[in-house]
Amino acid sequence: MRNLQMAIAPALAAAALLMLPLQARADVSRFAGEYRGSVDIVRADGDIDPRDMSVKIQETREGFVVSWTATTEKDDGRKKTKSYEVEFVPSERNGVFAAAMTRNVFGHAVPLNPMEGEPFVWGRVTNGTLTVFSLFIHPNGDYEMQQYDRTLADGGLDLVYISRLNGEPKRRLETFLARQ
Repeated sequence: MRNLQMAIAPALAAAALLMLPLQARADVSRFAGEYRGSVDIVRADGDIDPRDMSVKIQETREGFVVSWTATTEKDDGRKKTKSYEVEFVPSERNGVFAAAMTRNVFGHAVPLNPMEGEPFVWGRVTNGTLTVFSLFIHPNGDYEMQQYDRTLADGGLDLVYISRLNGEPKRRLETFLARQ
């Protein structure tokens, strides 16, 4: 009996590891969809810049993609739009996802290099919140962290965006994004 248990244990462990990405994807599936909302950003001079925001979260064969857009209307009526898209794949840590933002020489999706001025991005799913982190290293060695918490809420997502420069809070935005 002991020999049978010793023979089965590695197979069970391998099966559990194979199911880990499936479990991680199952957690992300709850977030899949398109969401829209807006937020008022108060500038240093007290003026308010309204910003329209949208996010699309899609499952992929290996993980998921988060695409988001922010549009700001300038005082003169011009609109400035910034859009981003990041593909995420499961890492060896449960609920933690690596950004797959470029391809290496072998064709595998890998993160960007923060020492070359590119953002290092990763994500996680914990307790109904999908968080995307971005680390930027400035040319002088300063660092900036951006954190996007997208928490499941009735009818959509609660979004909290936090930006820190060298660990000090720089900006915090909170809004609700309605499921479309």
